[in-house]
Amino acid sequence: MSGGGLDDLFGGQREEIPVADEPAPPPRERSWVGWVLRNVLLIGLATAVVVAVLRAADTQISILFVVAALAGLRLVLLAVAEVRPPPTPRRSVRGGSSDGTAGTDSMRAAVRRWERSLERAQADDESYARTVLPVLAELADERLRLQHGITRHSDPRRARELLGDPLWAALHDWGRPRLRARDLESYVDVLERL
Repeated sequence: MSGGGLDDLFGGQREEIPVADEPAPPPRERSWVGWVLRNVLLIGLATAVVVAVLRAADTQISILFVVAALAGLRLVLLAVAEVRPPPTPRRSVRGGSSDGTAGTDSMRAAVRRWERSLERAQADDESYARTVLPVLAELADERLRLQHGITRHSDPRRARELLGDPLWAALHDWGRPRLRARDLESYVDVLERL
């Protein structure tokens, strides 16, 4: 396959989505003693319930073990509560869509990059040979591989029969002048029929 890819043709740069800084909630002043008392009360109540259920089931277990297990569980829950989720990305409000809603999506941004690359390739033979032809060759190889199990390099004779002489020549003679739009259209039709 060729060294060029869709990212080479279409500009591979990704538009970064700005991340919104979430305002921190105002800190609430809590008493350290109150916090400890609430947690001790919670562990005490949970211990009473667990011990009552186990005794009703005629199971003997150490109260210290139950207290230690519930205290450990509470510590894990407190640690998990301290971990903050990553900030949610803020959507950009630049541009608009055809239905009148604001915003952009990555597909629309990619299509715009493709359009800009193709416009540059129309004006510059070197840009055309560097961007359009390698991708066209890669697409041809991919279609041949998917539909016929070959590539241009693995079975050149069969690939040339399937692609036809005009497309074959366009893919192998990169020094020739830029193709016209109707030529490219006919080559894409050939690739779609494969």
